[in-house]
Amino acid sequence: MAKYRIGWMPGDGVGVDVMDATRIVLDKLGFDAEYVHGDIGWEFWQKEANPLPDRTIEMLNNVDASLFGAITSLPKEEAEAALVPELRGTGKVYRSPIVRLRQEFNLRTNLRPCKAYPGNPLNFRDGLDLVVFRQNTEGLYMGVEYHPLPQDVRDKLIETHPSQMATLDGTANEDIAISTRIFTRKGCQQIVRDGFEYARKFGYKSVTIVEKPNVVRETSGLMVREARKIAEEYPGIELWETNIDAMCMWLVKNPQDYGVLVSSNMFGDIVSDLCAQLVGGLGFACSGNIGDKVAVFEPSHGSAPKYVGMNKVNPIAMILSAKMMLDHLGEADMAERLENAVAAVIAAGEVRTYDMGGSSTTT
Repeated sequence: MAKYRIGWMPGDGVGVDVMDATRIVLDKLGFDAEYVHGDIGWEFWQKEANPLPDRTIEMLNNVDASLFGAITSLPKEEAEAALVPELRGTGKVYRSPIVRLRQEFNLRTNLRPCKAYPGNPLNFRDGLDLVVFRQNTEGLYMGVEYHPLPQDVRDKLIETHPSQMATLDGTANEDIAISTRIFTRKGCQQIVRDGFEYARKFGYKSVTIVEKPNVVRETSGLMVREARKIAEEYPGIELWETNIDAMCMWLVKNPQDYGVLVSSNMFGDIVSDLCAQLVGGLGFACSGNIGDKVAVFEPSHGSAPKYVGMNKVNPIAMILSAKMMLDHLGEADMAERLENAVAAVIAAGEVRTYDMGGSSTTT
């Protein structure tokens, strides 16, 4: 019997390629695992109107950790048109399976290390070691949206925000779309504390809260206020506060000044992609979605349909995601061997995929 049961969800497009490459590496490491396949992605939306079938939910409840490749997502109208004929017009609405997965299992912490490995020709600056903690289940990605705007919601908004809503006088409900940005005190506390705990464990000197409290006062304000309270429990680690727009500028100008960054769902998504580009792009961007009982590890890149079947894309982001999984499972020695191997390949510069200026294949 294998030591671990690992959920195996290739998903769409190049997710299959990078997962296959990662399996080669895990087998070579001697990782003792039974891999349990999980259906997820566009194929199952088209056939079943459900990109995250219940059978996959059940599987995820019965494994030690999971690896996930990539998914394809399209806007509402295009997704509906992609359904098999018998499912079109039945009121089915596409919802991102990875967002649902994060919420279904309360995978509240999205951890994205962004490290510049020496020898990578795409590094913005050598020596960068940035880690983004992104709140993973709240904010704009909760999916609480309206279009057209229901009249009862409009009436309440007029009652509570009369001057703001006055600018919409004369605009019909069907011409108004609303997305809500929902934060909870607990969600803010958990992601901030995760960031500080990580900084303390690995010796980072600061934690930077990346929000926009000067404009988005209530939600970003809640995050910042809770961060100030929690920071008092971690003497020796400075709390820095910056707005998302300024943070993007400072990361381009002085990225070496930062270490652990903490942000909400959408701002964290934005700033983590920027951090990834500083260390070589999405081909190097690994991530983990971590909850109290379930953890799913994935590259930050998408399914890249134009490269499907070409055996072309960089698998390092997926391989480093597997390294994060090994750390999560307590296989520290194996994780270190894997990261050292990645670093050695990058430093040697003999095997490089197209994004690094080479012609090597994914395999």
